[in-house]
Amino acid sequence: MNFNMTELIPLLPEIFLLSMLSMILIVDTMLKDSQRTLTYVLTLATLAGCAWLTFSGHQVDPVHAFSGMFVSDAISDVLKLALYLAVAFMLVYSRGYLQARGMFKGEFYVLTLFATLGMMVMISASHFLTLYLGLELLSLSLYAMVALQRDSAVATEAAMKYFVLGAIASGMLLYGMSMVYGSTGSLMLTDVSVALQEGTGQKVPLVFGLVFIVAGLAFKLGAVPFHMWVPDVYHGAPTAVTLFISSAPKLAAFAFSIRLLVQGLEVLHTDWRDMLVLLAVLSMAVGNIAAIAQSNIKRMLAYSTISHMGFLLLGILAGSQNGYAAAMFYSVVYAMMSLGGFGIVLLLSRQGFESDELDDLKGLNVRSPWAAFLMLLLMFSMAGIPPTVGFYAKLSVLQAVVEADLVWLAVVAVLFSLIGAFYYLRVVKLMYFDEPLQAAPIEAPGDMRMALSLNGLGILALGILPGPLMSVCLIAVQSSL
Repeated sequence: MNFNMTELIPLLPEIFLLSMLSMILIVDTMLKDSQRTLTYVLTLATLAGCAWLTFSGHQVDPVHAFSGMFVSDAISDVLKLALYLAVAFMLVYSRGYLQARGMFKGEFYVLTLFATLGMMVMISASHFLTLYLGLELLSLSLYAMVALQRDSAVATEAAMKYFVLGAIASGMLLYGMSMVYGSTGSLMLTDVSVALQEGTGQKVPLVFGLVFIVAGLAFKLGAVPFHMWVPDVYHGAPTAVTLFISSAPKLAAFAFSIRLLVQGLEVLHTDWRDMLVLLAVLSMAVGNIAAIAQSNIKRMLAYSTISHMGFLLLGILAGSQNGYAAAMFYSVVYAMMSLGGFGIVLLLSRQGFESDELDDLKGLNVRSPWAAFLMLLLMFSMAGIPPTVGFYAKLSVLQAVVEADLVWLAVVAVLFSLIGAFYYLRVVKLMYFDEPLQAAPIEAPGDMRMALSLNGLGILALGILPGPLMSVCLIAVQSSL
């Protein structure tokens, strides 16, 4: 019995989340629509409880559970805390939007918590099967969330595309894992790493398996040429769901990449680095160039996401602890920027009006100088303009690439960043120099305004003082890998 209890300690946040999720599911069935705020409050309380359990249970050395299938280490703790914060901000931003569209229901919150549980499992997985279970729990929850607006043909079409392409990507990932298993005789990431170091694995099936694994990873990150779902899903999903998909899952996808490529397959670094170089260059090229042609802000930010995932891959392919720490820092910062960007879109939306066209931002400075200033900070950060944190995030990734003797790749990344600056600065121009198309007042709950202000000012504060967060990421990487 004592053995079982010690096995469960690293999983306390996941167990607590699942228990609360089950309770919320039951409680919500007894509530009237007018009492639905209780579900919202319970969901936020669940995230707060998970954060406390994760923080209080932190240990410097990695702790394994369930025969090594689950690991609690510094990387998992930092990413989980960032995850809880991102999901909490998403819930605060989306409450008014959901109420205005009749979507303020228990299903949204239950699916959000299920997706969060899937991401937590992905972040702490140290076994191929655990990784896959976490991924599928997240994916199935997201498919359902995209289709929540049942009377919307666009949302249903986006969910179908996401589901079909997601199933293909999962199949590729599984096929790759099976080939690695066939070659090394183990599904445990540590055992796979040992087998590769000893040279017991067969080279050809391993490299084939690696190709399929990288393809599956690229789909989950939204990297070119596996990016087809990103603009359609971002555009078709309700904006509150787009906000969720664009932020928190990127933290889990980063952890997924680190667990598979670094902890399991680092011996094959020269093989997967070349693949990631190609994916990164294509993602930055297609993402930044295609974003210029967009008139819909959700599609523009979707292509922006693709380019940012190219930057994230730069840190991973550098193959050094500095590179992994820079990529981890980038994933946390990108989640913050994406939350803020889509948060402003939600702020400007109202009943019967989505505010998802770039023209809807015209003259925002006249209607709400504070909202325009926050959006300016977020656009500057995404473009990598100092003194916002986006500049430091890109700089740290580029430094890691230069240290890996890939100077040409750093030059290519800078050039595509310059191209990307155009469409971010276009948003600033529309807000400050164009006449507003509408004079409707911007109404939003006080908690949403407060959260958006914290989000925007946090981007500025971290840009001025990036050291503490960067140090946390570096220490987490050094103690975990």
